[in-house]
Order: sequence, then C-alpha cells, then structure tokens
Amino acid sequence: MNPAPPRPTASQIDAVLRAALAPSLLEVRDDSAAHAGHAGAAEGSHFSVRIVSERFVGVARVGRHRLVYDALRDLMTQGIHALALDTRAPGEH
Repeated sequence: MNPAPPRPTASQIDAVLRAALAPSLLEVRDDSAAHAGHAGAAEGSHFSVRIVSERFVGVARVGRHRLVYDALRDLMTQGIHALALDTRAPGEH
C-alpha cells in the first residue's frame, strides 16, 4: 500500500501566491489543528490566507478569490480541504 502523498504546507501556499500575485502583504496560517475531528479534516488541510495585492485593484471579491484559487489550482487537488480568504487591494487594509 502506498502512503498518502504529503499535504500542502503553509510555506508552499505562500510561495505560490507570492509568485503569482506579488502581494505587498501575505499571511498564510495552517488552521488544521483547530478542525481535528471535523468530518472534512480527513479530506485535507484547512488554511487561512490574508493577502493584499495590486492585482486586486478594481476586482470584485469573487474575482479576487478566483485569482487565488487559480494560482493554487495544483495544490488544491493535493489536500487542501478549506481555504478562508481575506483578499484586499492596497489601501483597503
């Protein structure tokens, strides 16, 4: 039996978002421990992301979230179960 592949880490998410969205502020927190025992915990990790980027100027919240999810597409399929997003343009934080 093959062991399960490692789940994405906060540092991997950080690196991908920095490369894709050039944020002026980025905080990625692994919240998985707070969800232990939750039905979805077995399906993957839980993360919170706070990101400020010029790429979000003039983009509605749904579009901002789409940009983040597009950047993380490969990692999403590797074991991210939940992603709480706080996306802002400069001057909004």
